[in-house]
Amino acid sequence: MTKILRRRALPFIAAGALSFLAACTTAPPPRSFTGTAEDKTAEALGAVNALRASKGLSALSVAAPSQDAALKQASRMAANGQMKHLMGITDSFGARMKASNVPLPAAENIGAGQQTTDAVVKAWIASPHHLENMLGPSYTTLGVAVARDPASGNHPYWAMVLSR
Repeated sequence: MTKILRRRALPFIAAGALSFLAACTTAPPPRSFTGTAEDKTAEALGAVNALRASKGLSALSVAAPSQDAALKQASRMAANGQMKHLMGITDSFGARMKASNVPLPAAENIGAGQQTTDAVVKAWIASPHHLENMLGPSYTTLGVAVARDPASGNHPYWAMVLSR
């Protein structure tokens, strides 16, 4: 009798499972970047180093891997019209840093909407967590970028990558 009930219940269980799975959605794949991205490290470096000096910390220097990671992250955000560190469940900060040859530990600050490098650096200074990243005593390098994409209304998206 138990086997008969199980067989009769199996189609209903399967239908319920399929209905549940059909209701699940996945995030759309990231869009391709079609806009412009600019390295702004040189513009940000003076303000960040002045801040670090005021706290007795060593100056940061420009590093190509940090610049590359910042350019890629700003471009990803602009292409997708979203200010997010991670763009999906398979995204990983560590993997992104590794792809740009950024040594870990590393930190990333992001922003959106600020029209100038000075404005975004001031916004990061005003945010305790972002300020903590910029004052990380183990960091020695910096990369800063802004990107705009027509697909997201040419809204500026910013990324800063700090590393050693």
